[in-house]
Amino acid sequence: MTPTTPANRAEAVARPQRAHPERPCVTELRLSSFATHRGAGFPLGPLSLFAGPSGSGKSSALRAYEALARLGGGAELGEVFPDPVACVPERARPDAQRRRGFRIGCTADGPEGPVRLDLAVQAEPELRIVGERLTAGGPTLLETALRDPGKRSVQAAWHTAGSSPVTRAPLPDDRLGTALLPLRVAGRTDGQRQVLAAAEQMVVALRSVFPCDPQPRTMRAPVPLGAGRLSRGCGNLAEVLRRTRAECAVRHGLLVDEVRAGCSGPVRDLLAEHPPGGSDATVRALLDRGDGLRTPLGHLGDGELRHLALSLVLLTGPGVLEVDPAGEVPPALQTLTVLADGFDRDLDARQRECLLRLAARMCERGHIRLVAAVTDASWAAGVDGVTVVHLGP
Repeated sequence: MTPTTPANRAEAVARPQRAHPERPCVTELRLSSFATHRGAGFPLGPLSLFAGPSGSGKSSALRAYEALARLGGGAELGEVFPDPVACVPERARPDAQRRRGFRIGCTADGPEGPVRLDLAVQAEPELRIVGERLTAGGPTLLETALRDPGKRSVQAAWHTAGSSPVTRAPLPDDRLGTALLPLRVAGRTDGQRQVLAAAEQMVVALRSVFPCDPQPRTMRAPVPLGAGRLSRGCGNLAEVLRRTRAECAVRHGLLVDEVRAGCSGPVRDLLAEHPPGGSDATVRALLDRGDGLRTPLGHLGDGELRHLALSLVLLTGPGVLEVDPAGEVPPALQTLTVLADGFDRDLDARQRECLLRLAARMCERGHIRLVAAVTDASWAAGVDGVTVVHLGP
């Protein structure tokens, strides 16, 4: 495997964006030392494709993004990194205290301008955050460091700009300090308000992430009725289709148009019903062919099912997907980010191009962003608004 470097090529074909968007969004992912990546920085647009051969680090880039998002939502370090040693670069040598770790970070743009978050995590001998830095072009707004390995905390210092330039206090070593700042900073001085604004922008940019990798084998059989929120593997697709068809005829019509473009044979409608002879607590999905014939989704090919599921994801939002939105922020100021590993897996050329054009249209509106991994992105060259990050040689 070839580790990526700052020399990785990034081809941006995106339309010009405003200097500082109203909706906070992640515009760069940094993998200083993570899995196969060293010293790597990747620009992210509204629609970004990581392209490269197997082993080039596409999946690990998406995994790092998801990890930052979960930490931004307040998750504990152990929940986010159940196998932290797998995130340590293979050739990383332990220091005299047998410590090894990894470093990741990102930049979030928004009303406060670009805000940078950089995180150092110790994976061995025990998992803990050993350093964090939040900056916004001027002074360091938050900095943490592990001073005493015997304590389960880090020493934090955040910008105050009052009677004392900084405030110091311990923070837990298993949570992102940036996400905790709104609970610790009073906001009495201009400096404190700057810290709060930057931290909140970063957290809002990281929240509302939906990792998605549709698994056709789980989408074929009838499924039990539940909360009607799509899972990351899309195994409950039929249940969610039943809900979306009843709630929004316009979006359902758009979905049917996409399915018609990606499926073989005629498609008049997309239905969900209780299976014959089955329980009323289960539901299955079917294609209405328009001549009295209804085809169960279980009879469709893998590519057709993945195309359908990804189209549904792009046409819906946080209320339909299993995501954790920032409840304290109005939806108009939030952006849903879809992370799609193996975006082009099982898709034929027609399905792939239809799906990418749908993604480009939806991402252009600003309420949704897509970060996806593909083996080869040459087929995306003619689509406006796509940022391609090439990994590997």
